[in-house]
Amino acid sequence: MDGGAYRLLPVDDQESTPRRHDREILALALPAFGALVAEPLFLMADSAIVGHLGTAQLAGLGVAASLLATITGVFVFLAYATTAAVARRIGAGDRRAAIQQGIDGIWLALLLSAVLVLLALLSAPVLVDAFGASRSAAPYAVTYLRISALGIPAMLSVLAATGVLRGLQDTRTPLLVALAGFSVNLLLNLGLVYGAGLGVAGSAWGTVLAQSGMAAAYVLVVVRGARRHGATLRPARDGIRACARAGGPLLVRTVSLRAVLLIATAVAARLGDAEVAAHQVAMTLWNFLAFALDAIAIAGQAIIGRCLGAGDVAGARAATRRMVQWGVGSGVVLGLLLVLARPLYVPLFTPDAAVQDRLAAVLLIAALTQPLSGAVFVLDGVLIGAGDGRYLAWAMLVTLAVFAPVALLVPALGGGLVALWWAVALSMAVRLASLGWRTRTGAWLVTGAVRV
Repeated sequence: MDGGAYRLLPVDDQESTPRRHDREILALALPAFGALVAEPLFLMADSAIVGHLGTAQLAGLGVAASLLATITGVFVFLAYATTAAVARRIGAGDRRAAIQQGIDGIWLALLLSAVLVLLALLSAPVLVDAFGASRSAAPYAVTYLRISALGIPAMLSVLAATGVLRGLQDTRTPLLVALAGFSVNLLLNLGLVYGAGLGVAGSAWGTVLAQSGMAAAYVLVVVRGARRHGATLRPARDGIRACARAGGPLLVRTVSLRAVLLIATAVAARLGDAEVAAHQVAMTLWNFLAFALDAIAIAGQAIIGRCLGAGDVAGARAATRRMVQWGVGSGVVLGLLLVLARPLYVPLFTPDAAVQDRLAAVLLIAALTQPLSGAVFVLDGVLIGAGDGRYLAWAMLVTLAVFAPVALLVPALGGGLVALWWAVALSMAVRLASLGWRTRTGAWLVTGAVRV
């Protein structure tokens, strides 16, 4: 647990130099990127294996997997809030309290998952129907969802435990666990779906077992750290409440962000089949590129939390400036790749000339907004690391309030997919304005082991 953790330097040695920040950002961001990419690989492996069973089975998996992704995506605050809280205590030099905070975060994940499992088991048919599954696909979706729901405690525990390790400045262990989990998931799915002949149910059980193994590995690492530093494994009511209070605003932020994406997809669906197909391809690419930018944001959560916990305001500002430069620079590179590589990857997604034609302009907009996105992702991570969740919640609600009417007016005013994606670009500009203003005010620079 301490192997990848940051060793706090004496104050005299902590000069804020770009080179030191670069090393630290890369040391945290590169493994974080690998761990982030591993998550969609789970779904890709499941889809590839189940796809050979039939179209109805694959469609059922798609609906159930979307529901599960929504659940885990909404509760990502378990990782974010825990990262910031643990990093602050590391910066303050109190490793025992840092680990204790992380353990309370894991207990919160288990409490939440108990409710979610019950709701998923009871409401699986209703949820599947609400997502518009066909009659042939619905039974497979319900089966996959009900079995996979048993893995929700493991999924949420993995989120919280990942936050613990990130807060300890260790992103290598999550990468190793993610790679092992993906490998085990692939083998289990092949064995259970085809070897045991369990079909869709086998795929679900394979994912549950792989997620459970990942959770067990994380818990083992955290327990070892707790014993080494004298932290208790028992749930602490005050600690769990503190985790919930910190996570509440981040939950609002995440739900608002999800609403922006859902509205964009809903509007695209009203524009026509070619438009929604092009939108889906563009959004898939957008989300993949987001992993690279989000990795820098995760580094920001850990670094900023640690700096503020140590009372190093100058270091927090210097690290923020450097990470914004990294974010914008990465966005420029990703934007260029998105445009220049179009002839290579677009035919892989669709041979339809109409879809490709609509993609051409949309991908150009997506490419132009990548530098913007790079800055937004980094500043989002910086403020999460600072524990400024309440401001992030309000900022995202403002973004939603601006985006929703503009996007919904696109079909009414006769606009097409290009107009919709300019609305998406507008939402990123609004986020950048609100986050940039906040970081310039300095109101987020609250120091100490705990943000009051």
